[in-house]
Amino acid sequence: MEKKTPTHDISWYIKWVATIAVIFGAVCNSFEIVPYNYFIMMIGIALWLVVGLLWFDRALIVLNTAMLVIYLSGFMFHFSYR
Repeated sequence: MEKKTPTHDISWYIKWVATIAVIFGAVCNSFEIVPYNYFIMMIGIALWLVVGLLWFDRALIVLNTAMLVIYLSGFMFHFSYR
């Protein structure tokens, strides 16, 4: 099977940092480690958004823009009721 995505360019490094951040953010979500879960997920999602922009991949851009808005809204909601 032939690889379609670039390797060892800037997007390759960003996507792996983003992937690790999203996995770690999911762990924080699972164990309700608040507010770190918001920060970590938003970093991972923002980095994946950058990758989507670098690749001109509309699906990644739309998905990660929506997820960033959702997590930012959750973050603001969490602190507005404290």
